[in-house]
Amino acid sequence: MSQSYKHLFQRAIAAAPDRLHVAAHSHHLWPDASYVGQLAAWQDGVRLADRKWERVMGEVWPAAQHHVARELKLPDPASIVFAGNTHDFLLRIVSAMDRRPVRLLSTDAEFHSFRRQAARWIESGTITLETLPYADEAAFLDRAASGDHDLIFTSQVFFSNGRRSGLVEPLAALARPEGPWVVIDGYHGFMAVETDLSAVADRVFYLAGGYKYAMAGEGVSIMHAPPGFGARPEITGWYAEFDDLSLPPGSIGYAPDARRYMGATFDPSGLYRFVAVRDMLAGEGLNTAGINDHVARLRATLLEGIASTPLAEAELLNPPGPKSQGRFLALRSPHAAEWKTRLEAEDVITDVRGDVLRIGLGLYHDQRDISRLLGELEWLGR
Repeated sequence: MSQSYKHLFQRAIAAAPDRLHVAAHSHHLWPDASYVGQLAAWQDGVRLADRKWERVMGEVWPAAQHHVARELKLPDPASIVFAGNTHDFLLRIVSAMDRRPVRLLSTDAEFHSFRRQAARWIESGTITLETLPYADEAAFLDRAASGDHDLIFTSQVFFSNGRRSGLVEPLAALARPEGPWVVIDGYHGFMAVETDLSAVADRVFYLAGGYKYAMAGEGVSIMHAPPGFGARPEITGWYAEFDDLSLPPGSIGYAPDARRYMGATFDPSGLYRFVAVRDMLAGEGLNTAGINDHVARLRATLLEGIASTPLAEAELLNPPGPKSQGRFLALRSPHAAEWKTRLEAEDVITDVRGDVLRIGLGLYHDQRDISRLLGELEWLGR
């Protein structure tokens, strides 16, 4: 039997001991280390009071930056900035562009937050949007190279089907400070696939968050901002001029690094949780590659067993292959919603996107969970 890491998730498992949570791609269960981080944030708040920001910005923030830089192979942790959610960063990036309307190119498989905001921006005249099928990478790259767009937005791993894009490096080659800018939505890539941005760090924006595979919960979203791209976002908070508080009255200053994309006062507890979880992983000798190996073994057993369940009739949208995929199975079937409902009635938690059932595995699963899951999936045929 493969190794089990359930000891790292005792609080979350004990909170619902009969639940089989196979939606790690949706709401990843929290390890015990995140509880320690949350308590530390509260304790610093009451112990240090006004002076807590010296610890947050002087110790916790830099520690989180270094963790992200190591994960993404970035040359300079100062290119990392944090916010409450990636939507905030999307607003600030677009606000930093001089042109109106912003000519935007994207795919038909982006997350709801981007699609909704883009639709409203189109109504208001803030952007124009050209949308191409996510699966036709050659056509997308051809349009991206046309010079007709100011901003190119696409996912590293698509949220609906778990497929990984092969366009990060080719798109980076097109990026210029004067435009186009390239924004990679890495929400389903960060700490789910091994990511090396060292060769493109000077040319692409990268968005991610702690809610999924970073296991840190809400409130800690991440952006790598390439130097020289968008020096003065229009949507801006007072933290963005943290180094320039002595400017003459009426001046609008900006930090020289990624902090130029900061907003205003924020809840730092997500940063505490993120640092605590990353420190825990380091202490356990775990990294993204190691977690992926653990999940890959479980996924192989699951895929082998699915052949004898009703899910065998579904189309697997992201089969294992030479190019690493997101850390969930995406199974397309007209029965997807029904399967999800029936499994939930047995306290087996999956999720559905349209006609796609998603089953996500993580560090808190072991072979016993796969055995139970396969038993529940066989029951669907009765």
